[in-house]
Amino acid sequence: QVQLVESGGGAVQAGGSLTLSCVVTGYTISSDSVAWFRQAPGLEREGVALSYTGIGTTYYSDSAKGRFTISRDNAKNTVYLQMNSLKPEDTAVYYCAAEFTFAGVWYHQKDWAYWGQGTQVTVSS
Repeated sequence: QVQLVESGGGAVQAGGSLTLSCVVTGYTISSDSVAWFRQAPGLEREGVALSYTGIGTTYYSDSAKGRFTISRDNAKNTVYLQMNSLKPEDTAVYYCAAEFTFAGVWYHQKDWAYWGQGTQVTVSS
């Protein structure tokens, strides 16, 4: 069975940095897309960053551009999210996702098949 396990969340002050990791088992990510989403209390889960089809192409939400970087280590079947210049509005549970639906929209939760349990990121002023 497929499992995605996020780690690296925690509390950080505004302006600080944090790196999240997502280890995937039961599924090989090397040639497929992976993404990071986040969900703040009372809000919908939103796409943050995409690593497209394992070829290195990346996409980011407007809020993440210039501050977040998605990367992967295919040998470790792991995806990372480096977050810099963190803001209080970045506070959310962060999830990694795998197996993107063909012709779907990457930042739509419904277009991804596999999800991790999430890791909490809290940014204080």
